[in-house]
Amino acid sequence: MSTRNFKIMIQYEGTRYQGWQKQGKGSKANTLQEKFEVLLTKIAGAPVEICASGRTDAGVHAWGQTANFHMDTQRSPQELMEEMNRYLPEDVAVISCEEAAPRFHARYNAKRKTYCYRVLNSPIPHVFDRKFVYQVKEPLDVPAMEKAAAFLEGTHDFAAFTSAKKGKKSTVRTIEKIRIAREGDEIRFTYTGDGFLYHMVRILTGTLLEVGQKKRPPEDVRRVLNGKDRQLAGPLVPPQGLALMEVRYD
Repeated sequence: MSTRNFKIMIQYEGTRYQGWQKQGKGSKANTLQEKFEVLLTKIAGAPVEICASGRTDAGVHAWGQTANFHMDTQRSPQELMEEMNRYLPEDVAVISCEEAAPRFHARYNAKRKTYCYRVLNSPIPHVFDRKFVYQVKEPLDVPAMEKAAAFLEGTHDFAAFTSAKKGKKSTVRTIEKIRIAREGDEIRFTYTGDGFLYHMVRILTGTLLEVGQKKRPPEDVRRVLNGKDRQLAGPLVPPQGLALMEVRYD
């Protein structure tokens, strides 16, 4: 048998996981990568490593996480998908599986990602959505947030919008579009770009919410961008409102 490269799309509710990325040896962290590698190694009868398009943080969800792994197997992609779903917990599912080109890499070949952050803008909690929304009780000014979001679109240095320590890696990213839409008493912030820094979407949302709460004017986000200082941006909002929606490839 020769090694084949499989591309899978995964959905997960991130509530009880410490994110995607597996921790160091001896760690008891409950991560999605670890869960998949244990299962795939069992299926293959040999060690299998899996790579995702990006690392979602603890508590963050995914509707369309993409990953790939190499395996020696005669199973069809459909058989492999059925076997994975048979043993995965009920908060994780593989929703598609296909054989990819030998050199396909889920992270390095990703061209565009879309994230959605859901805000419940109501003083009344939503019991059944509590694991998927962040509640903001006071009224929010959507047009003001849209005006602020327009300053964030395009190619910028987003150093002010990451919790990562300053290093040699570039903090320049391109955001193609930020869409802010009210649906009933929920406001959804949808971000599409070529890639996102550590905590970037959650800090962008925290900053836009301050604009919506009239704590800062829309134009202030330009000062934050130019300042390249995390202290200038808004708070890091909680993880449960965030979901990775889609990863696009050429």
